[in-house]
Amino acid sequence: MSLFLHYLSLPYLIAGVWFTLAVTALGLVGGLLLGLVLAAMQLSRFWLLAAFARGYTIIFRGTPLILQMVFAYDALPQIGIKLSAIGAAGLALAANEAPFIAEMLRAGVLGIDRGQVLAGQALGMTPSRLMRRIIAPQAIRTMIPAFGNETVSALKNSSLASVISVQELTLRSTQLASSTFDFFSIFFASGLIYLVLTTGVSVIQLLVERALDLDRPATANRFARWLPWYRAPLVLGPVAGKPAAHDNEQAPSPAAPKDVKASRADRTKRSATLAHNEIVVDVSGLYKAYTSQPVLAGVDLTVRLGEVIALLGPSGSGKSTLLRCINHLEGWDAGTVKVGGRRMGFREDGKALSPRALAEERASVGVGMVFQQFNLFGHLTALENIAGPLRWVHGVSRADAERRARELLERVGLGARANALPRHLSGGQQQRVAIARAIAPNPAVLLLDEPTSALDPELVNEVLEVIRRLAVEDGLTMIISTHQLRFADEVADRVVFLSGGSILEEGPAHEVLTRPRHPITARFLNVMEADKPSVAPA
Repeated sequence: MSLFLHYLSLPYLIAGVWFTLAVTALGLVGGLLLGLVLAAMQLSRFWLLAAFARGYTIIFRGTPLILQMVFAYDALPQIGIKLSAIGAAGLALAANEAPFIAEMLRAGVLGIDRGQVLAGQALGMTPSRLMRRIIAPQAIRTMIPAFGNETVSALKNSSLASVISVQELTLRSTQLASSTFDFFSIFFASGLIYLVLTTGVSVIQLLVERALDLDRPATANRFARWLPWYRAPLVLGPVAGKPAAHDNEQAPSPAAPKDVKASRADRTKRSATLAHNEIVVDVSGLYKAYTSQPVLAGVDLTVRLGEVIALLGPSGSGKSTLLRCINHLEGWDAGTVKVGGRRMGFREDGKALSPRALAEERASVGVGMVFQQFNLFGHLTALENIAGPLRWVHGVSRADAERRARELLERVGLGARANALPRHLSGGQQQRVAIARAIAPNPAVLLLDEPTSALDPELVNEVLEVIRRLAVEDGLTMIISTHQLRFADEVADRVVFLSGGSILEEGPAHEVLTRPRHPITARFLNVMEADKPSVAPA
């Protein structure tokens, strides 16, 4: 035992540990940097870059590390690149680790819910800002266990550096055992040192995972402010002029039922007023097809300031595609889309905008969007989901952004849930946060894509009530894709019925819903009435 302890503390072996750590550090740091480049190339829109990165990955994953180390140490000098043994070992290990790390990074990025990416784009985030604020913070969390495992693997693979005479731990153990013939004690001591090193990596991994745990309170640590996943601690107080909310706070109570005759008279006056308002959205001859199947077959639609349009139609009729084209989340084959008089997605000379310029245009034009699946950012609280985009996209100060976010949360009945993560909210609560996020920058037009389709029936009313209040109290310009016929009758100024990618019928909401002219519209409304969704009157 005393001999074993002697070997365990022998300076000759301890010096080998530092060589091992040096090679591992060079390999991991170099591998991470090169892996970032390879991952970016594979995710690039340019196929040539992606092909080069894929070829590199195939070569370096498919050849043994020991051969790569020999090549770096013996072959590179033939072309004038002379490296020390440690430098050559570190370079080879970095080149070998890079494709594995690149695949980890790529998997982390591709693993982020596509809906969150679309939501970020709809909010006007540029690709770089979307990567830094939304994708990277979530991807990094998922990659920590894999990166810890790769660190342990690199630490053990560094023993192969002995082939080019790096005096790392394994080589020194072999040399010592050859001179003393005490193989068991020396290699047992060497194995224990490796175990201590890998245990240290595991402990660091656990500490990092704990630091990035979203359910732990946010930290005010100065170093944390530089991290891309930094979530600043929020100091919340009651909104001025309003009592503090309670934990069991619910959606705003439904408004009193309207007088139908008075409502119709008001609508007649409202229609006359809207007819003189400026056009906010102008869709002309919009055509889009997947392969040979048209999804939008020459759609023409105009929406005036303050108008509420309800898009009706069977599934697959093109409602969601039309909304995404208006926001240019999808491209199209022919036709034009203008919002606020500007042709979305194109320069004045007709050339398509770059992704960055398109994001900036979305933000400046002001097209808010609410999705079927909520698409809240999973790593941000309800308050941060609203305040974050205001700061990152519109340059609002932190204090003003949080104030605006809290006011909107109070308005949709979620003031007490400001610090809740999306996964701790019900479906109806998540959708109300999504609506608040969409209207926070005061958009020129709000697009709502089946905002209640993913909700349980008992949660539908609370979301519809929020939308109803926005239409009545704020006079927001809205285009709503919905199957809620009663809601469309109460809130919409005009109903547009689509089928097969074409507008079959449009007109005043109550008129179309009660006296449809087209037989397909009548058949659809009859089927919907037979299914009769349970929505309480407002």
